[in-house]
Amino acid sequence: MPVKARINARLGWILLVGAVVGTLAGCGSLDGASRRLATVVTPYKIDVVQGNFVSREQVEALKPGMSRQQVREILGTPLVTSLFHSNRWEYVFTLKKPSAELQTRKLTVFFEGDVLARSEGDEMPSEAEFVASLDGGRTGKGKVPVLEATPDQLSRYPARKAETPAEKAADAAPQELAPARYPPLEAPGR
Repeated sequence: MPVKARINARLGWILLVGAVVGTLAGCGSLDGASRRLATVVTPYKIDVVQGNFVSREQVEALKPGMSRQQVREILGTPLVTSLFHSNRWEYVFTLKKPSAELQTRKLTVFFEGDVLARSEGDEMPSEAEFVASLDGGRTGKGKVPVLEATPDQLSRYPARKAETPAEKAADAAPQELAPARYPPLEAPGR
């Protein structure tokens, strides 16, 4: 092999090794930057709600002696009804948050015939507590907009003038439209 070819081959290998080392060094230096970027940009993770949410208020509304229909109207359709245990309905509710463990709450309603005998289960949150728990860590990230104007804000704008009966009649009168013209259904001359 000529000397010039050897020099070119060595130079090629040196450049290749330098490119590989530079690429690996670049990956190591981007690690800190990519971590900083990952803390700023995070994926959206939803709260997964499954089953029938039963609030404390709903459980307190249950009274022994209620019919099955009344219980269904208060609690909703049961999640589990068994053919072998037709005297009980089960309400199971799970909430999985990305930042917390899986929360499971169960309520079992027992009947004697078609009448509610008793209910037993976990301590249920109130509806307000449950809604607050679904906030997803967004508290303080933005003010809730005011949806109604105060009387002071309304006084800044002029009141509408009352329409006269003639203006109301003019608005209510139908507009005259040109008659619609349609092409003939059959070709002429047949």
